[in-house]
Amino acid sequence: MIPFSILDLSPVAEGNSVGQALDESRQLAQAAEELGYNRVWLAEHHGMPGIASAATSVVIGHIGAATKRIRIGSGGVMLPNHSPLVIAEQFGTLEALFPGRVDLGLGRAPGTDMRTARALRRNLDAGAENFPHDIVELQHYLGTPTDEQPILAVPGIQSPIPIWLLGSSLYSAHLAAALGLPYAFASHFAPDMLMDALEIYRERFQPSATLDEPYAMVGVMGVVADSDAQAQHLFTSAQQQFVNLRRNIRSQFPRPVDTMEPLWSEMERINVEHTLRYAAVGSPETVNAKLAGFLAETGADELIISMPVHDIGARLRSAELFAGLPLMQKAA
Repeated sequence: MIPFSILDLSPVAEGNSVGQALDESRQLAQAAEELGYNRVWLAEHHGMPGIASAATSVVIGHIGAATKRIRIGSGGVMLPNHSPLVIAEQFGTLEALFPGRVDLGLGRAPGTDMRTARALRRNLDAGAENFPHDIVELQHYLGTPTDEQPILAVPGIQSPIPIWLLGSSLYSAHLAAALGLPYAFASHFAPDMLMDALEIYRERFQPSATLDEPYAMVGVMGVVADSDAQAQHLFTSAQQQFVNLRRNIRSQFPRPVDTMEPLWSEMERINVEHTLRYAAVGSPETVNAKLAGFLAETGADELIISMPVHDIGARLRSAELFAGLPLMQKAA
């Protein structure tokens, strides 16, 4: 009985344009709002032909303008890529446009390869090392200014935007606990440290002006279709994408295939299946059972689902079937 949300990577499906991908993100967000999802987040990735959400705050504005009630935000903005002041201004603007609906999820990774990261950050080491300080600086810009404060974020000041810390490691768990922030773990692609990270976050959480008690969100890849076989077929798009990432092949989001056997080696299959072991793929009955076990194991306060489906019609159908799961109906 927890909220369900959507992480949209704004996939540029093979054969489609970036404009089509962004329009499909609009369609998904509007469907999610009508189906009762809690929030839709967009993620910052760079230099990837299969992902259209590099200018994350711009895409969030696009989604906000197309919806009325659902929460919108970043999952996340990679803060070391940016000046905290610029992010305060961008999200202060979003909050002014869509008051009470905006979340700011922050990550530390570059969201790309190292050469592109260098073009973004210029100084890679300084960006990572300054991450905790940058979060505090960002909170300062979004808060109430003092008379002596020399730098103002306008828009930005006095913007009540929830800041989330995102991560896939124990470092992020320690930092989220120390700062008293809500925490989202990227278990949809980094499952290994999930349980240890949640334990650290809950045990070491320090209440803050933001949050009295720990609040943890966990992620899964998810595809629901009318049958297990159909869902597994659709999921081959994500499996191909992960193989391509490991081979350093940059491509649009692949069409599904009948079988993965000729497309990956045995070692690649083992690695991809390990990485995606929390993926919930199948019929509504299959997925409901898997998610029930996953949520019981993690004790999560919220679940965020990435739906890696090539065809927008099948993606919308997956969102609809997720919304009809007994787990989600109880939450609603």
